[in-house]
Amino acid sequence: MLIGIDASRAFINNRTGIEEYSYQVIKNLRDKLKSHQVVLYVRRSQKSKAESQKLPENWRIKVVKWPYFWTQIGLSLELLFYSVDVLFVPAHTIPFVHPDNTVVTIHGLEYEFCPNAYSFWEKIYMRCVIKNSCQWAKTIIAVSNNTRNDLMKLYEVLPEKIKVIYEGYDSNFQFSIFNFQSNSNDKSSKLKPCLLFIGRLEERKNICGIVKAFEILKEKYKIPHKLILAGNPGFGFNKIKYEIQVAKYKNDIILKGFVRDEEKYELLRNAEVFLFPSFYEGFGLPILEAQSAGTPVVTSNISSMPEIADSSAILIDPNSPQEIAKATYELISEEKLKNDIINRGLENVKRFSWEKCGEEVSNLIMDKK
Repeated sequence: MLIGIDASRAFINNRTGIEEYSYQVIKNLRDKLKSHQVVLYVRRSQKSKAESQKLPENWRIKVVKWPYFWTQIGLSLELLFYSVDVLFVPAHTIPFVHPDNTVVTIHGLEYEFCPNAYSFWEKIYMRCVIKNSCQWAKTIIAVSNNTRNDLMKLYEVLPEKIKVIYEGYDSNFQFSIFNFQSNSNDKSSKLKPCLLFIGRLEERKNICGIVKAFEILKEKYKIPHKLILAGNPGFGFNKIKYEIQVAKYKNDIILKGFVRDEEKYELLRNAEVFLFPSFYEGFGLPILEAQSAGTPVVTSNISSMPEIADSSAILIDPNSPQEIAKATYELISEEKLKNDIINRGLENVKRFSWEKCGEEVSNLIMDKK
């Protein structure tokens, strides 16, 4: 069997979200599909990074040299002249030319639920792309039951066409980075107490709500903490920056920018509370990353977040900075509650792994029921 995989999101620097999913799934498909011929389609700029990976002998890298509309023109032309038996697209955009047996992963419909967090053209583009992908795919992977329900309700996708496969997290995250084992509950190495958010700094992630909650925590509860916001700027960042500039405690708010894995784990490990009150998530991977580092999580009671966190996080209304602040202070001030949430989080992450995700994706590609 000849299998094609769109790897254009996998082999890039500074991976987040969908890019990390693409990389981890492909990485975990290597052993599962090593006896099959696999073609990884990449852009010209990704060639050297893709070639640095340890790939099975039957796998090869194909550079699609097309500068614009890479998927719909470049990849379509490649598949027109050199067809494959099955195509796997980890990042929701199926090319116009594709085999009948195409599997696509849909990560969420954020633009439908948070329309103000996207430009007009972004919404039009995403709606068109994902609706076409849902129509063209033989099988759709939804990363959560919430995403599956959204696809059925908004786009009328037949339930039998959708398979829910959870994302994973790197269970050896901390140990693959460091040469020593550290206690995830030990926060003694941090210099100053801090609250933490990691993700794209955009309106959908409710960064302004975090800043307002932090103001309440400083003013009402007199906490000594800093607030660290780590991630690249996204849509609506100017509004976020303004909210920080006018904040009374702006000197205690730190913008870290994008952080690599080494620094990410240290930030997570040393944070007292991880704040993730997003307005919508297809999955919510940062919840698991924080829990795996032994950090308690405050997250939203909507979208996929209750599904992923289950009872292992404090769930709040993301539209209420007061509620975010209250839940955060309870974790800071109540040691028994904090330890309970930490232990529940460490147990919760055991439900997820990239290896399991790769196994289930492999079964779909091979059409195993």
